[in-house]
Formats: sequence, C-alpha cells, structure tokens
Amino acid sequence: MDYCENMRAMIGNAPLIIMRPSVAIINRSCEILLNRYIGGTWGIPGGILQLNESVEECIKRNVQIDLGIMLNTLRLFGVYSGKELINRVEESGDEYHTVAVGYLCTDFEGKLTPDENQAIEAKFFKFDRLPEEIDPFIKNKLVELKVQLEK
Repeated sequence: MDYCENMRAMIGNAPLIIMRPSVAIINRSCEILLNRYIGGTWGIPGGILQLNESVEECIKRNVQIDLGIMLNTLRLFGVYSGKELINRVEESGDEYHTVAVGYLCTDFEGKLTPDENQAIEAKFFKFDRLPEEIDPFIKNKLVELKVQLEK
C-alpha cells in the first residue's frame, strides 16, 4: 500500500494534501512529451511523492516506470497550488489538494516505451499542435513554457 492509500485508510474521504512532482520533457525538435491513461486527458508526466524520497527522485522514478525514459538534468519550472488544483474522485468522494512541483528536462535518455499494463499512451507534440483533450491547467502552463523557450 502506498502513502496515499495508507492516509485514506485513516482519514476516509477528508481532504488530503498531496505533493505531485511533474516534468515537461522537451526533445531536440522542441516538442513536448505528453501522456495520458487511454481515454483520459493529456498532461505532462508526474507522480505522487512517497515517504522518504525527494521530489526529484519521485519524478525520475515515475517517468522511468511509466515511460521508460531516464531523466538526467532537471530544472525547476514552478510550484503551484490553489483551488484549480483541488480534485475530487467522483466514484469514492476522495478529495485531493495538490501541490504541483514542475520541472523542465531536455537532458534524458532511453526509448519512449509507455507502460502498456497501466494503459498509458505517450507521444511528443509540437507546441502549436497540442491535442484538444488536454488538462486546462497544464495547457496554460505550457503556453508560459513556450514563451520561456522562445527567449
């Protein structure tokens, strides 16, 4: 059982604050890697921080497991929280207040191999050709990132 499941067992559906490191992975063609669980919305790779790991370890672990890519150098992009990052799981009623720590990575290696067991789909997109089914919060942050990359 992971940290969130342990906490849920103790607090039921009460709001839970979670730390979610995420990473914008940019390839040499200046395309961004987006992923999703099949049928869901597109977003950037991320995971939930577990006990006894750093945010950097968390994002590197999740990207390697979910996508088969090894991240090398990470650069902090931003830390985000607030009402737009509150999520409620409809089936269970569980409420999560997310603190997102965003990184940028252009230094990675390995072949993109999404975890088929978790039904993960992933591919690189040009910034001007992002998919329609993208999380609105992520889309706004990608607009900010595009401006920074153009400088």
